[in-house]
Amino acid sequence: MKHMLNLYFLGVVLTLLSIFVRLMESMEGLLESPSPGSIWTTRNQLANTEPPKGLPDHPSRGVQ
Repeated sequence: MKHMLNLYFLGVVLTLLSIFVRLMESMEGLLESPSPGSIWTTRNQLANTEPPKGLPDHPSRGVQ
């Protein structure tokens, strides 16, 4: 039983550490914008690199 309790506390500590690291990374992104070639690009920056999808260039059928 004591072994299972230690594993439970280890899981809680690792979860809290993961949340803390994610918060620190997001704060770093807010304080300084990373360079375009940086490893620490956020999902929002990756989404903004895609070109916008516009309307098709050809006119629709039936319109004269």
